[in-house]
Amino acid sequence: MPEKTQGEELREKLFNCKKNGWETTSEEEGSRVFKYCEGYINFLNKSKTEREIVKNATEMAREKGFKCICEYESLKPGDKVYYVNRDKNLFLVVIGKENIENGINIIGSHADSPRLDLKPNPIYEDKGFAYFKTHYYGGIKKYQWTTIPLSIHGVIVKTNGEKIEVNI
Repeated sequence: MPEKTQGEELREKLFNCKKNGWETTSEEEGSRVFKYCEGYINFLNKSKTEREIVKNATEMAREKGFKCICEYESLKPGDKVYYVNRDKNLFLVVIGKENIENGINIIGSHADSPRLDLKPNPIYEDKGFAYFKTHYYGGIKKYQWTTIPLSIHGVIVKTNGEKIEVNI
């Protein structure tokens, strides 16, 4: 390797030359990154709505030793518990050793997904066409969905209270 000139050495000191992270990543670490990403992609593919996110995250938590808080009479340090609120929120807690008066650590996260929601009584007709009344979430615009194949995810609650999960 040829010796660097004084100008090249000065350039290295003065310029902020950023390197691509992959240039310093080992093959083993790269494999771990891709394995993690495959799991994340799988989770995203199965979790298109808040309810699906909570359902899948609860399964993952159970695999890691978390139990529903309803399964406990009392809690002790080290217990891993979860609570699901209306199938749309999930709370995960690891019981600490110190008294709560000494403080707690909280990590908050938001589970949401860009989508079109159907409003109650969504179907209407205009000039021979059937339309859906929708509400859109996640920073999307109505016109962005016209050329994208869509799926239907949700819950239908019948008048007798029975819930039917839909994923088409």
